[in-house]
Amino acid sequence: MKGLNDYIAQNRDRFLEELFELLKIPSVSADSRHKDDMLSAADYVKDKLLKAGADSAEVISTEGHPIVYGEKIVDKKLPTVLVYGHYDVQPPDPLELWESEPFEPVVKKTVNHPEGAIFARGSSDDKGQMYLHIKAFEAMNELGDIPCNIKFMIEGEEEVGSAHLGDFCRKFIEKLDCDVILISDTAMISMDTPSITTGLRGLSYVEVEVTGPNRDLHSGIYGGAVDNPVNVLCDMIASLKDENNKITVEGFYDKVEKVADEERELMGKAPFDLEAYKKDLNLEDVNGEKGYTSLERTSIRPSLDVNGIWGGYTGEGAKTVLPSKAYAKISMRLVPHQSSEEITDLFTRHFKKIAPNTVDVKVTPHHGGEPVVVGTDSDEYRAAHLAVVDAFGKPPIPLRSGGSIPIVALFEEVLGAKSILLGFGLDSDALHSPNEHFGLVNYFKGIETVPGFYKHYSELKKQQK
Repeated sequence: MKGLNDYIAQNRDRFLEELFELLKIPSVSADSRHKDDMLSAADYVKDKLLKAGADSAEVISTEGHPIVYGEKIVDKKLPTVLVYGHYDVQPPDPLELWESEPFEPVVKKTVNHPEGAIFARGSSDDKGQMYLHIKAFEAMNELGDIPCNIKFMIEGEEEVGSAHLGDFCRKFIEKLDCDVILISDTAMISMDTPSITTGLRGLSYVEVEVTGPNRDLHSGIYGGAVDNPVNVLCDMIASLKDENNKITVEGFYDKVEKVADEERELMGKAPFDLEAYKKDLNLEDVNGEKGYTSLERTSIRPSLDVNGIWGGYTGEGAKTVLPSKAYAKISMRLVPHQSSEEITDLFTRHFKKIAPNTVDVKVTPHHGGEPVVVGTDSDEYRAAHLAVVDAFGKPPIPLRSGGSIPIVALFEEVLGAKSILLGFGLDSDALHSPNEHFGLVNYFKGIETVPGFYKHYSELKKQQK
């Protein structure tokens, strides 16, 4: 460990500068204007894998954005770990709410990061967390301490649903053959209270369109006589939850996992300061499904949220218009036993059913993913546990996350390998929001922790032989 920490300290400035260069590339997968930036980011990752010591690395085209693949095969008889991450990022909007330029990384101190944090889009999700794996790999390679085979699969479509990754995995199933998949795209409770993510919620993401009259109308001449699609849409959305914040879509909860009281009791022991939570969000109070805590609402219970809504005139000044159309984007986070395809179908039928006959409704599915639960009684989990103990000096708490990584369930189905979710971000790092950031301590602690996973995993697999 001393040699590893010395290497990290000696190369600290370079490790940061390289991450900054990656963060400067606006690799926004949802925006076609950034197609060239996506290619630049993929090439950058490939180049750094080769310089870190990969035997080979390549940028492989897909029908969407390319995937970077690299590998270091030490001995085919040894276990193989496949590192998954993504180089694409969320759009930076709304730009006016950023305190610094989203693609010009700067280091600033925060309450949760007194030693400083890197502010930039993608710093935590997922460029910073992905890139620390490349630097950990470099350090191991330079120190001659790689105990297993390591493969990298870094994609460019995670933020838009990983539409082409499943086909990629099936096409290159032999190339991707591995014993376990290691992912850092989640968060810890805090740097003082490390945790390992043991579950992810699934996702159903749809766009709805409500159409009324065949054109925009004068709100004075027609207002009060013709249903306004924006008003109708708002009423329909409001009806999707009842007075207890329970989702009203028929059949929505039929297959929801009932979590045992014992597990809920263990979850309740995880450090959580509700007052600090509200203060961080500048809220007087929080709300959610009745009968559950905030931690439970964001992990073991499903949710439904409007991610965007628009229609009519939204420009400067006034335009008295009764719009022809109204739109909304809606995401539903799912828990074990719920199917994204089934939930999308249930939502579609329900939303059309509750629409008045004064409008037409269209529901367009965008992307989805299945919920995942990671067991704590496997070699891969034990290896992650021991690696965290080595680096942090205390055992991690197993904890489910409210986020989604749609491809994790598919990995197990196609590649037959379990995933370990060893994240180093914090929930307060403003993921998907303006002023996203990633702590300097988190970045370097991740580089320190990852080699321990390889070491312990290899040792545990060796003991089985």
